[in-house]
Amino acid sequence: MKRTFSERLAILSDAAKYDASCASGGTEKRGGKDGKGLGSTERSGICHAFTPDGRCVSLLKILMTNFCIYDCAYCINRISSGTERARFSVEDIVWLTLEFYRRNYIEGLFLSSGIIRSSDYTMEELVRVARVLRLEHGFRGYIHLKTIPDASPELLAEAGLYADRLSINVEMPTEQGLSQYAPEKSAAGIRGAMGHIRQRMEAATEKAPSGRKAPRFAPGGQSTQMIVGADAATDHDILSSSSTLYTGYRLRRVYYSAFSPIPDASAKLPLIRPPLLREHRLYQADWLFRFYGFDFQELTAGRPDGMLDLGMDPKLVWALDHRAMFPVDVNRAEREMLLRIPGIGPRSVGALLSARKHRTLRLEDLERLRISLRKVRPFITTPDWRPVRLTDRVDLKALFAPPPAQLSLL
Repeated sequence: MKRTFSERLAILSDAAKYDASCASGGTEKRGGKDGKGLGSTERSGICHAFTPDGRCVSLLKILMTNFCIYDCAYCINRISSGTERARFSVEDIVWLTLEFYRRNYIEGLFLSSGIIRSSDYTMEELVRVARVLRLEHGFRGYIHLKTIPDASPELLAEAGLYADRLSINVEMPTEQGLSQYAPEKSAAGIRGAMGHIRQRMEAATEKAPSGRKAPRFAPGGQSTQMIVGADAATDHDILSSSSTLYTGYRLRRVYYSAFSPIPDASAKLPLIRPPLLREHRLYQADWLFRFYGFDFQELTAGRPDGMLDLGMDPKLVWALDHRAMFPVDVNRAEREMLLRIPGIGPRSVGALLSARKHRTLRLEDLERLRISLRKVRPFITTPDWRPVRLTDRVDLKALFAPPPAQLSLL
């Protein structure tokens, strides 16, 4: 039976929710049981993504199709799955994007797809969507394309001319995990495609001998996603892989997606999902080595099981494991050490360094800089403050841990 456009949209937007690499959070139902009504975005494929400066933008997030010739054990769209199938044509996606954009429902498009016929055929269809939007309709909104790693370099190169961001999912944190759960995919092929995209992005920033700039190429960079908790990879393994991706391929973001059990799952997969708090701790650790100068090994050092502490922020855990380095004199410490003080972030450190050029800082000055004195007092000294002793681990956990009702990862 042929499905209506709305039915296909419901299936393909729901299938896209498993891809976290656009940093989106879904909306919740309000009103009627069917999720319809004035202002409702439920079942419409609209998701909300957050930019680095904190702005919330709306994207049309869909798959071109959830048919797939691969049989990845962790994927609900694998060929052996009994899930409902649907497909949009290139023209359907172009029309849908333009109509949503004209009505100010969205600011851009996040487009992915299952693999149909072949990697090149699928990638060619994805690229054609972006090409038609840009060249035939003058679309200037945001486009994020999920690329197919086995596709030809020529198609990847063309994708970067039209997309703001490209992403290729590494899927599993280790090569062993990928070969176990997705034997049809190649870790070497994924890394090769990432390397090709990086080279293209670097070439786009260089000027030709004539002085002319090269055409822009994926100015938003590339990102990836890995599944957490489906295999035996530890947090140390995951962070090691992420560190390599950031340094070797200049990725903008690595997204962590806690494994969620799926219908008709393979017997290889765990029966329950890992704690969402594990995903949250990985994001915190990721932030620490991207913006705070930590090395990923520091965050899991001394942990025999290679796992982050679920009970405490990894920065606080590191501080407690290195008590001899505290308290820190906020008027003398270097920026690198200030960044390691629990409760102080990069913006606060910048403000602190700027303020101390003009005066010796006291506790009241830190409070004016919106630094939480409750959190930093055990780790700092000022002319009017010196901790008698570093508070023990239990007390500090209470200081930094939010109340259970506030710890929401939805």
